[in-house]
Amino acid sequence: MPVHPLANHRAHDYRALVREWRVLAKEAGLKMQAFARVGGQLPVYVLRTKDAANDRRPTIYLSAGIHGDEAAAPWGLLDWARENVALLREGRFLIFPVLNPHGLILNTRADQDGADLNRSFNVPEHPLITVWRQLVEGREFSLALCLHEDYDGQGCYLYELNPRGPVVGHAILNDCSLVLPIDQRKRIDGRAAKGGLIVRRMLPEMPGHPEAIVLHLMGTPLTLTFESPSEFSLHDRIEAQKTFIRSALEHGLRRG
Repeated sequence: MPVHPLANHRAHDYRALVREWRVLAKEAGLKMQAFARVGGQLPVYVLRTKDAANDRRPTIYLSAGIHGDEAAAPWGLLDWARENVALLREGRFLIFPVLNPHGLILNTRADQDGADLNRSFNVPEHPLITVWRQLVEGREFSLALCLHEDYDGQGCYLYELNPRGPVVGHAILNDCSLVLPIDQRKRIDGRAAKGGLIVRRMLPEMPGHPEAIVLHLMGTPLTLTFESPSEFSLHDRIEAQKTFIRSALEHGLRRG
């Protein structure tokens, strides 16, 4: 019986999450690898679909759990994967299910060293980022999805880093609004927003680079960073994360 994060308060049970991914990896034909160890012991995993493990054709990038206090993101990613085994068998995906296991266990934003990983992707000497770069550099990504939550969020919102193509975020957020309301603030995280969407055609000035920006600098044509409101129901947030992934794949891959 699959573990559900609502059962026995297991939303921050990293080992349970890893066990579920192992079961799914066998079913979907995924290669699951511990690509790093943090804090001297905890493994950090990457999963590749069969094709993504062996060639350099365009791949879809998925990640969650970079901030440990955003539990719906990794569980939503797992639930989406469970419901899309056939797609995982046929497509090309590179999946990082939890980039910050210590943070997830401790329910903290920072990693075991007190660092915000999502401001560290331009720090080449960071041991986790060093190995992450070895895995992603040289690959061509058609789309990158970064899953997050925000305790200040008044609903779902989305960062779209899209220098050339038509905007897809409004259609994606419209789908997500069937699960949770959309954050209607005119400024979110200090940036202008419209209907929950923050569109970036140029890179913002930031003290440290988030994952999405580094993926963009590596040539990814569209990176989407989704934020569900972490003060809402965990069940609804997980459903919103799943809805985002489904909609982002639909709209992000077919854009002209």
